[in-house]
Amino acid sequence: MALHTTCDGVRRRDFIKVGACGAAALTLPNYLQMAAAGQVSGSAKAKNAIFINLRGGPSHMDTFDLKPDAPKEFRGEFNPIKTNVPGVEFSEHLPKLAQQADKFAILRGVSHTLGAHGLGTEYVNTGTRPLASLEYPGYGAVFMKERQKALPGDLPGFVAVPNTAQTPGFLGVKYAPLVTGSAPRPGRPFNVRGVALGRGLTVSDVERRQNLLKNLDTAFHGFEEQSDLLGGLDQFGQKAHAMITGSRTREAFDISKESPKFAETFGESQFGMSCLLAARLVESGVGFVTISTGGWDTHGDNFTKLKTKLLPEFDTGLASLLNGLAMKGLLESTAIFVTGEFGRTPKINTRSTEGGRDHYPRCMFMLMAGGGIRGGQVVGESDDKATEPASRGFTPDDAAATFYAAMGIDHTKEYQTNTGRPITIVRNGSPIPELIG
Repeated sequence: MALHTTCDGVRRRDFIKVGACGAAALTLPNYLQMAAAGQVSGSAKAKNAIFINLRGGPSHMDTFDLKPDAPKEFRGEFNPIKTNVPGVEFSEHLPKLAQQADKFAILRGVSHTLGAHGLGTEYVNTGTRPLASLEYPGYGAVFMKERQKALPGDLPGFVAVPNTAQTPGFLGVKYAPLVTGSAPRPGRPFNVRGVALGRGLTVSDVERRQNLLKNLDTAFHGFEEQSDLLGGLDQFGQKAHAMITGSRTREAFDISKESPKFAETFGESQFGMSCLLAARLVESGVGFVTISTGGWDTHGDNFTKLKTKLLPEFDTGLASLLNGLAMKGLLESTAIFVTGEFGRTPKINTRSTEGGRDHYPRCMFMLMAGGGIRGGQVVGESDDKATEPASRGFTPDDAAATFYAAMGIDHTKEYQTNTGRPITIVRNGSPIPELIG
């Protein structure tokens, strides 16, 4: 699997730290032990959510905000094409999404000021501008805190494919995701560490080990009655055992169970297979799924990288995800949010043969769908060279408030840190009225 490194040396694995405990290190029992029951929002529109993180920062001008009349050094070499929504045009290298444009909304003119990968990533994964003194929880952690009681007890509620930049922040590691650590491959069962029975291990082996644990439980029964920690270990160990020996969790991760006709539309890229897995997990009852895909840090050879790999894979995977969820009747009940950490410079640099685009947080796009989001529209606009919002702009905070609204979560709700400090879920920002159905 490719390991993408951004220009400031931040590697893919560096995005997945969860405080002092890396989410990637969570086995299934650890994950279940750390998960905690939350409150259910009675006004929830979306029962599930999928967050897609385009690591590195995709170019807005070469995807969803082309400027064909701008000077040559700005507009680039891609041409716009019509979509199935009158008056809306995308890049010529997004033909499949162009035919699904009625299913999602594009935000143009999203703007902020954090041009470093780490800070920008933290911002768009929480919806709140980072503070050195506090680590804010990502969307998935908040979803788990608010909605966990409504989720099936025999499935993980929050899954990251293959990893995520979202941390539980001050909410604590009990709201961390189960991280798959890899992406599935076409036509093969997908083995997730701690879920699949690998290395020749059978269900009978697990049963024998569980019987041994029961004997140990009897020996330590007196201690357990006096220890909430041991009681919790027993509780979540039993739940992990139920997941492994039962079929539901293992089948939820097994994309080979999907019909070939349905699966083949997703292509064979890591991103496409991750989208296929996300659709299957949501259908199975997993509440929140993140997909992370890199390579978008195109300082050099921007156009070749985009047209030969990045855009075709993105186009195929996301279009298939949207269409697949719609076919299964799940699009309206699944809130979807797609974003990078920033856009890229409108003016093309000359450091490589064909040029590239650099970090540019002042103007970017975001994509939202499902969960009551009004699709088939572009909200907001940039100026004639895509350098800044033309008039009214949006912030990542506004997009976060909208995403939470789609999930039926009040973004103004306050939590308390372990020191008793009250913290609002989204410190600034308001839901974008054009997007909320």
